[in-house]
Amino acid sequence: MGFMTAVTTCFGKYVGFTGRARRAEYWWFFLFFIIAATIAMILDHIIDPPPEGVPFSIGIVYGLVVLALLLPTLAVEIRRLHDTNHSGWWLFIAIVPIIGPLLLLYWFIIKGTSGDNKYGPDPLSGM
Repeated sequence: MGFMTAVTTCFGKYVGFTGRARRAEYWWFFLFFIIAATIAMILDHIIDPPPEGVPFSIGIVYGLVVLALLLPTLAVEIRRLHDTNHSGWWLFIAIVPIIGPLLLLYWFIIKGTSGDNKYGPDPLSGM
């Protein structure tokens, strides 16, 4: 799965919290999010420069981009957890300092469950 395929898939399933997402789909969309957020921060800096001594600002453009990408991001994160045979409710583990985000990162990195699991068929089975 390539960059554009992953992004279009995530926007196509922007409220699809069922099924599974491959590692490539998640990480390509994560890269898209980082690029979009960075461009938004640069635009905010151009539109309304921050006060002297402040390296960057987060403004209205950044807020709108993050708001627009909130549901697709949540959906792909939940589908990625499903691929590792975990419930989407595990996203709340991120609230636990240090250990929670590291555990989520581990689950987002590891290979998904081979074959079908309780969340659906293996997304790699068609390859």
